[in-house]
Amino acid sequence: MQADELTTLGAREVTPVDGGVAFSGSFAQCYAANLESRVASRVLWQVGETGYRGEHDLFEAARALAWPRHFDVRRTIRVNVSAIQSPVKSLDFVTLRVKDAVCDAFRAACGSRPDVDTARPDVRIHVFLTRDRATFYLDTSGDPLFKRGWRARTGDAPLRENLAAGILRLTQWAAPTPLYDPMCGSGTFLVEAAMMALDVAPGAGRSFAFEKLENFEVRQWQALGEKARARRKAATTLPIHGSDKSGTVLGLARANLEAAGLGQAIRIKQMDILDGAAPASSGILVANPPYGERQADKNELAELYPKLGNVLKQRYAGWTAYLFTADMQLAKLIGLKASKRTPLYNGALECRLFEYRLVAGSMRRPKSVDS
Repeated sequence: MQADELTTLGAREVTPVDGGVAFSGSFAQCYAANLESRVASRVLWQVGETGYRGEHDLFEAARALAWPRHFDVRRTIRVNVSAIQSPVKSLDFVTLRVKDAVCDAFRAACGSRPDVDTARPDVRIHVFLTRDRATFYLDTSGDPLFKRGWRARTGDAPLRENLAAGILRLTQWAAPTPLYDPMCGSGTFLVEAAMMALDVAPGAGRSFAFEKLENFEVRQWQALGEKARARRKAATTLPIHGSDKSGTVLGLARANLEAAGLGQAIRIKQMDILDGAAPASSGILVANPPYGERQADKNELAELYPKLGNVLKQRYAGWTAYLFTADMQLAKLIGLKASKRTPLYNGALECRLFEYRLVAGSMRRPKSVDS
């Protein structure tokens, strides 16, 4: 999905790599990727790469990079180090050594050093280590890209915006096909779907770290923003529906829809999916059912899943349902045959997106008969 987005934005040499997708292009493409990507988490700018054997090599390599050309000494910094099969003994120690190297480079060039701010830094430096290679990056995004800026209120463990957008892309939903989230929670699927339908640039309501780099071209960035605002469609009523059995939770969704300027565009109501009916004769249903960590919750869900399967079969014929969950018991207990199972991750948590094509009287698994 990221590769498709980048190609559309004019990026070159788009290639899958560990943990993401690499591409080349001008800084206009970097700005556009931050502004337009619905599924990426960050856009990192590679500023150096080297072989290494130990911590001393990493320090020397970091110190040799031209950090003062990239950002002003008055900017605060944070260093993040991650690794796969690296021989170093402590990533924390490497983090300190890289920070010292960056500060030494500034002291040599400017006579002073940048301050460290681990909570809200102006500039984030990322180092990725493999067995014998180190790659240095500057983070052009700042806050993760899933932080669109529209969320006014959150509930317990809300679905990340970029994950919701990725799931919607996997469903291949597009207006005017009806979309329904019967367990909408704080409304993440609803808002992301509306932003897709109205062609709203996901990063239009936030700032980015590239604005604090020395090579920032403000006119180029302003032109991109103006182009994105000009193409945005008016927030008319959309074929997007949401519900939740909790009135408190639905209040979160209403607050987020209003904050996103979508209060009149999406229909939501308080309703338990087991009690209601489909809002149209056909469409796409997408939901992130609750996931139980306590045994009592798991027992409750074990009772819910078969009922949910019956409701989908009886009341949603003609629909395609997509259920995203970390609970693999859902597939066993729901009583429907999945037409597709897509592995996904919610952070470090392995999940599945189950697809169910709902046809009246044909999706129920036959019961086994003992002879």
